[in-house]
Amino acid sequence: MNNSRLTKISKYLSKHLRHTPEKIGLKLSPGGWVSVNELLIACAKNKFTITLEELKEVVSTNDKKRFSFDETFSLIRANQGHSVEIDLQLQPIVPPDKLYHATGRSSVKSILQTGISKMSRHHVHLSTDVTTAKKVGKRHGKPVVFLVNTGEMSKDGYIFYCADNGVWLVNHVPVQYLKLMDS
Repeated sequence: MNNSRLTKISKYLSKHLRHTPEKIGLKLSPGGWVSVNELLIACAKNKFTITLEELKEVVSTNDKKRFSFDETFSLIRANQGHSVEIDLQLQPIVPPDKLYHATGRSSVKSILQTGISKMSRHHVHLSTDVTTAKKVGKRHGKPVVFLVNTGEMSKDGYIFYCADNGVWLVNHVPVQYLKLMDS
C-alpha cells in the first residue's frame, strides 16, 4: 500500500479513536478499545472503507506506534493522545532522569511562565530523545526543545506513565523542572 493511503488511514483513525468516535457511530470501552469489526463497519458506513489488511498494516508500520491491537486482534485502540475520557489502564512507573518535550516557538513564553500543560489532552507527552521530540513538535512550526528533569519530578511526587508506544505521560510539568535547549 502506498504511503499516502497509510497516512490518510492513520489520520482518520487518530481523529476517531482519540477525539470523535461518536461521529462515526463508535463507542469506546473505558480503556479506549473498540471492536475491529465495528470499526471497519463504521468506517465503511461513513464512506471511508478500510480493509482488515490495511488496518493491520497501519498498526504495524506506523512510525509513532499510535495504535495497538489486543492479543486476540479483535480489539484496537489509540495508544495515547485522547481528548475523550478514557482510562488507558497504565501503571505508574519511575521515568528516566531526563525526557524531552518540543513545541512551536510561539508557545515558549507561556511555557516558561506556567510550565507545560496538557491542554485538551489527558496528559503532557514526553519523548526519550531529542530527535523524536522535534519530530512531534514540528507540527507547531519550527520546534523548540525543552529538557525535562523527570528524575527530580518523580522524587517530588509527580506520577508518570509510559504508553505502549514508548511515549511518557504526566499531568503537568512545572517550569522549575524545565530547561530550554539551544535550538
